[in-house]
Amino acid sequence: MQMALLQIRQYGDEILKKKAKPVTVFDSKLHLLLDDMWDTLKEHDALGLAAPQVGILRRVAIILMDDGEPYEFINPVIVEEIGKDTKNEACLSIPNKQGDVERAASIKVEAVDRFGNPFTLDADDVLATGICHEIDHLDGILFLDRAIAVQDCTAEDMQNRKAMKEKLRENRRKRK
Repeated sequence: MQMALLQIRQYGDEILKKKAKPVTVFDSKLHLLLDDMWDTLKEHDALGLAAPQVGILRRVAIILMDDGEPYEFINPVIVEEIGKDTKNEACLSIPNKQGDVERAASIKVEAVDRFGNPFTLDADDVLATGICHEIDHLDGILFLDRAIAVQDCTAEDMQNRKAMKEKLRENRRKRK
């Protein structure tokens, strides 16, 4: 199967500020979008990706945890938030910036999978942050809109992120 890489929309692109529409048809077009999003996410060694980041205004998001666990969320809704936690976030659509963002420490999210089957997931820590970050993309909200503080990524930050991505890549290889 041929890998299809999608173009990541960058900060300033109006589509990133628009609210995505619900998915109503669960067909091969949706599956192809998801597969192409996975290829794109892996190519960029990223944690998550939302459809608006690749120019598609649909409520579709994916997350790949560093242990290799993949998550697909179609029409996700956070139905419960518990506690608060502040983490440093970055985004493929906003290169060379990072920011401290306060989000729920744990969440319960309801969504459907690529076949239209509903599911509920309890998440905390990095997964909860990632889900909240990607759902924000679906609502036209960027981490910059929520950041307590925003910084330019320094050379050291870039090196640390590169090391994290290497660890992520290695964990994914081990899982195959």
